[in-house]
Amino acid sequence: MKVSVVGAGIGGMITALLLETNGHDVTIYEKEQKLGGRLTFETNGKYKIDQGPTIVLLPDVLLSILGDAGIPKEKLHLIPCDPLYDMYFYSGIKLTKWRDIDKQAEEIEKNFPGYGERFLQYTEDMKQVYTFGFDAFLSKSFHKLKEFLSYENIRFITKSRSYLDLDKYVKKYFDHTLLKEMYSLQSLYIGGSPYSVPALYGLIGYAEHAFGIWYLKGGYASLIDIIEEVCIDRGITIHQSTKVTNMLIENKQVVGVELENGDQVNYDVVIFNGEYPYLNKMLPKSSRKKEKKYKPSSGCLLAYVGVKKRFYHTTTHQFFMPDDFSKHMEDVFVKKKLTENPSCYVFNPITIDHEAAPENESVLYLLIPVPANDDIAWDEVKEQIVLKQLERIEKQAFPGLMDAIDWLSIRSPKDAKESGLYGGGSFGIAPHLSQSGGFRPQLIHPSIQGLYAVGASVHPGGGIPIVMQGAKLLAEYINQKGS
Repeated sequence: MKVSVVGAGIGGMITALLLETNGHDVTIYEKEQKLGGRLTFETNGKYKIDQGPTIVLLPDVLLSILGDAGIPKEKLHLIPCDPLYDMYFYSGIKLTKWRDIDKQAEEIEKNFPGYGERFLQYTEDMKQVYTFGFDAFLSKSFHKLKEFLSYENIRFITKSRSYLDLDKYVKKYFDHTLLKEMYSLQSLYIGGSPYSVPALYGLIGYAEHAFGIWYLKGGYASLIDIIEEVCIDRGITIHQSTKVTNMLIENKQVVGVELENGDQVNYDVVIFNGEYPYLNKMLPKSSRKKEKKYKPSSGCLLAYVGVKKRFYHTTTHQFFMPDDFSKHMEDVFVKKKLTENPSCYVFNPITIDHEAAPENESVLYLLIPVPANDDIAWDEVKEQIVLKQLERIEKQAFPGLMDAIDWLSIRSPKDAKESGLYGGGSFGIAPHLSQSGGFRPQLIHPSIQGLYAVGASVHPGGGIPIVMQGAKLLAEYINQKGS
């Protein structure tokens, strides 16, 4: 079959390879000159660092799907991060998260007497949630809602109480504020608040221990160069700087795409790898569904910092927690306003990859969760917010940072929206209960034959390995169905 993939994000490119492996004739269209979507680099020529995702989770899933796509694991140099990360609290307390569960229990017991056993119970329970959840939810597509709301699924969710929001679920084990934050902040990896995402997303915090956090030498975005090379070697055609404006539909069947220059190209199958809420407007008016109002994920204020010194003493990843986590989450997700003292994630890759920056220098990445709100004057406030966080992290973990800064680039939700990210959110649509599982947009279009979607806003959800899992599910469906 002739297959068109609209968008060269990680989901689109992996789907293309998996389909080509099965003998399909695949063409990719990407509106930007660069491939990879969110998986790209920020650079000024001298310094270079991941622009988007930095934390490599679920390495076995990632390597397995790449293997299915014809990319051997030897192509990737994955390095384990252990400790996983440090957490700095406003009170001055510093906690370390280790991969080893017994070592983590000791760390928790030392700082919070009586909570070591609670942690071990948490990991035992979360192991069951992860095992069931990956098989029942992350390994299936729900073309029909009743498949999601099956007796087995409802029975497990009820028994495990994973219908609770993540904050309430974690509170069953940790009523101490700092420990609760330690095992609920991971919902921010996918742009959701722990006070609104289903407890099933707690599997992220568990997966950090079970499978580790890893670093891809050269940066996560270097994965795109590897995939592009394989695509070209396999004869997949890639059109860069080529925007698809419309889907061609006849009798509720996709028949091709229309390009920005007016050219129309026929295809048997079209796969949309963009922000799902934009798909409806690319259809003929007669084929459009009633416009659905999706909630975007949180936004991010991202800062990329070149520094004329090295900081070897820190972990590769660290989190600087706000003075009031619950208020911060309410500001970002409910009130849609800026927080006076927000959280800040910092990525310092030279601790694990000495070639990540010029000799005797560093390049840092800061991520500050902020609301995806167009009413905020981002150009006026972004630098002030970032500088305040830089001063904080200098004081707590990076001495001499401010005087050593050589390059600073800031990316706001305004920039994200202008680049095409839905609502300025950094992670697709928000992973709330009403936008998760069977309630999230699915891989298979509900009314048009031959039209599919893959990406962060589509089930099974965001995060590089999970988007790749969606690509695998979609390719398997198309290969089995034949169209």
